[in-house]
Amino acid sequence: MQNLLEALVPRSLVHDQTPGLQARLAQGPITGYVGFDPTADSLHVGHLLAVMSLAWLQRCGGTPIIVVGGGTGMVGDPSGKRSERPVLSVEEIDRNVAAIRAQLERFVSFEGQNAARVRNNADWLRSIGLMEFLRDVGKHFTVNYMLAKDSVKGRMESGISFTEFSYQLIQAYDFWHLFHAEQCELQMGGSDQWGNITAGAELVSRKDAASVHGLTFPLLTTASGTKFGKTEGGAVWLDPARTSPYKFFQFWLNTDDRDVERLLKFFTFLSLDEIAALLAEQARDPGKRPAQRRLAEDVTSRVHGPDTTRSVIEASRILFGGTDLRAAGAEVLDVLAGEIPSATVTGDELAALTAADLLVKVGLAASKGEVRRGVAQRGFSLNGAVLESGDAKVAPGELLAGGYALLQKGKRNYALVKVG
Repeated sequence: MQNLLEALVPRSLVHDQTPGLQARLAQGPITGYVGFDPTADSLHVGHLLAVMSLAWLQRCGGTPIIVVGGGTGMVGDPSGKRSERPVLSVEEIDRNVAAIRAQLERFVSFEGQNAARVRNNADWLRSIGLMEFLRDVGKHFTVNYMLAKDSVKGRMESGISFTEFSYQLIQAYDFWHLFHAEQCELQMGGSDQWGNITAGAELVSRKDAASVHGLTFPLLTTASGTKFGKTEGGAVWLDPARTSPYKFFQFWLNTDDRDVERLLKFFTFLSLDEIAALLAEQARDPGKRPAQRRLAEDVTSRVHGPDTTRSVIEASRILFGGTDLRAAGAEVLDVLAGEIPSATVTGDELAALTAADLLVKVGLAASKGEVRRGVAQRGFSLNGAVLESGDAKVAPGELLAGGYALLQKGKRNYALVKVG
């Protein structure tokens, strides 16, 4: 079995590592952790490198620990931030912790000899007294040491509160606690976490004369220079209530050709040979985008499940052509209902409404006069067939999946009527 560095380095997933990590991994499996602060009730795709590092650790025989920051979330990490984060209430933090934990449990196994563990650092941080913390942790660090950290230096001009200044000590205490309570010898995180990680290794060294290790992965930007995971609509979330599975799939499908190789290495478990074969196929026929399609299918299946992903793919085919509408199931049409203009009518209402009424109701036409003109130009369709008359009605037997009517204007404008 390959060790963690042997798995990550060929994928360019290692930005920095502490001395001696390779030698320690050569001795056998290791227990490692990544921390997630609960600043929102969902993770976003910017967190996925950290999540994948835990999954790779487990695949390489190690034991992953997911630390959800119910305690550190009360302080706020200044790393990579230009200003102080708003302080959340304990109730908000605890609510976010529960939501994040449920998302993380999709990526690693909680069964077997090296089953993943979830820990909330509120369990050991919220009860610690100030005097105890200053005596047992603070005395091991000089102010000069703390000021030298990038997370602090980057905020000196704009100002940093004592609360955030102390964050590196609190995260260091996490590492020390996990070393004692869980035999954890490795902390992983983004490259902006290097200062916090090495502070933890320093604390273990000074208090216990023991060696623990750190590993960081690169912060990801796209070939166009933008921050990965950001779109015009904001962050791409793992929670389907924040980012629909359809939009999630489209985010990956729209990956720039210059980025797709790197993202396949970062966010899938495909072998390097499989990735090379995909890229060769793409080079032969770039228009088919096989690499982006495999990336989108793989990541969406892991986050939202294979059944939802199949429905998303079928919904995409409806909007972009290439599928039999009559074969579409209700779950596929429900996906569509979340992405295109939609309306719900009762069976009695459907019996009274003409196709022109429906087109106006869903916003594909401003008036029945526009419908008449469009019908004359063969510009409207109903369930895939050109609409011959605005006075036509939809019979129950003509509904898709027993309860849907798909309306179309031109080639790319769709709307859905659901009967229920």
